[in-house]
Amino acid sequence: MPVEIVDNVAQSRFEILVDGTVAGFADYRLLPTKIVFTHTEVLPQHEGQGLAGKLVGHALDASRDTGLRVVPLCPYVVKYIERHPQYKDLVDDSAAG
Repeated sequence: MPVEIVDNVAQSRFEILVDGTVAGFADYRLLPTKIVFTHTEVLPQHEGQGLAGKLVGHALDASRDTGLRVVPLCPYVVKYIERHPQYKDLVDDSAAG
């Protein structure tokens, strides 16, 4: 099962593809210095495969690589950061703007 993660800029979301088909996504709103994660979803037929974690980890790594602060409004992203403290330094505690 080939898995790929892409940044679909046109739809403002990171997507995880399984066999070339969208299996889940992490919606975001891009601001000048921040990325606001608003919603993460894995389609029902792909749940339980660890895809959400791979997706969010990739999205956070991409945010770090581009120098963006992270505003985690999505509950899944909040929990992911709590479980993976190496991403806590990315969190912007100020208002999302």
